[in-house]
Amino acid sequence: MLFGETVMVALQAIRANKLRSVLTALGIVIGVAAVITMVALGSGAQKSIQDRIQALGTNLLSIFPGRSFMRGVAVAFDTRSSMTMDDATALAQGTTTLRAVVPEMSRNLQVGYGNQNNNVRILGTSANYAEVNNFTLLAGKMFTPGQDEGRQRVAVLGASIPTMFNVNPAAMIGQQIQIRGIPFEIVGVLNAKGTGGFDNQDERILIPLQTARYRAFGTDRIGSITVQVAHPDSINIAMLEIERVLRRTHQIRPGADNDFQIRNRMEFLATFEETTKTFTFLLAGIAAVSLLVGGIGIMNIMLVSVTERTREIGTRKALGATRKNIMLQFLVEAVTLCMLGGTIGILTGVGTAVAMAKLAGWNTFISPVSVVVAVGFSAGVGVFFGLWPARRAASLDPIDALRYE
Repeated sequence: MLFGETVMVALQAIRANKLRSVLTALGIVIGVAAVITMVALGSGAQKSIQDRIQALGTNLLSIFPGRSFMRGVAVAFDTRSSMTMDDATALAQGTTTLRAVVPEMSRNLQVGYGNQNNNVRILGTSANYAEVNNFTLLAGKMFTPGQDEGRQRVAVLGASIPTMFNVNPAAMIGQQIQIRGIPFEIVGVLNAKGTGGFDNQDERILIPLQTARYRAFGTDRIGSITVQVAHPDSINIAMLEIERVLRRTHQIRPGADNDFQIRNRMEFLATFEETTKTFTFLLAGIAAVSLLVGGIGIMNIMLVSVTERTREIGTRKALGATRKNIMLQFLVEAVTLCMLGGTIGILTGVGTAVAMAKLAGWNTFISPVSVVVAVGFSAGVGVFFGLWPARRAASLDPIDALRYE
């Protein structure tokens, strides 16, 4: 029996039992669709987190006041463990690897616009804040270094602030907003950036640092300093330079612990990527169980098919079909069912991922690798679970098969 004829006989057997074939392939359809959908969800989450961290800037380092330590035990924050403008000035003048230094101080204050009031995060910072942190302006402009030095009462709103007061962003430019009862002129509105860590960056109002120090907050203490490294390859050197400068500024003795913390956003990116990758593998593994169940279903149906067609197998062997021909026939049936189910499953999975992205607003990313793996896995399931029924059919004795009722 020729190979082509063997394949045709296998396909005819599938067509002769359409309903059973469809129900058999349904397990593979569900399994492949589940794998592709779950991987798309996991990959989408990973890409979303990566894009957000990239948008924050991977060549940025954040410096925070740390706890001072005594004999290995952390003690309360004190004057030594705070940061001031002297630290920012020392970093700007005493390092060679930094492109920009952005000191920041923030508080939650009562903000009024018209007859509305809200409690909003006020961030006092320098004029290069938007540029360093990859912000763009939706309307207006950023305040200038001159306005900062002159302690002028100007403000730049985060993207969510106009929505908070139910006002069109462009209409707020040139208007006044009350911060702690002090009128500030709105000079700009930022484009949306999203959540950064535990803080929503769009729910902030930026004011000049000197204005915050002397008019709004009345303190010289800085909450954090963001520094931009000139070259991403110099991150480690920059961290050593920052540590050297701040230890000298804070007069920390050799061997004593730092009273500040330096955080690298690249570490956040690597951690998040590793976490979401593990999450994606977990989802794919759970979905792959349904493929295993579908494969067992195919093996079960093929064993039933061998039993039902025992006389047919005996007739073919009597007419000259070899063990190889019989085995190939049943193996082709199993693989065809799996590949058919895999194809429909791919279309279903892709369609489900696209629908979830459009209707539910979830981040999904359909990886070509997951599609190829799903196809290969479905074919592998067909071969693996079809092998035993095929061998059983091929091993039947033709005389016993012809006598089978």
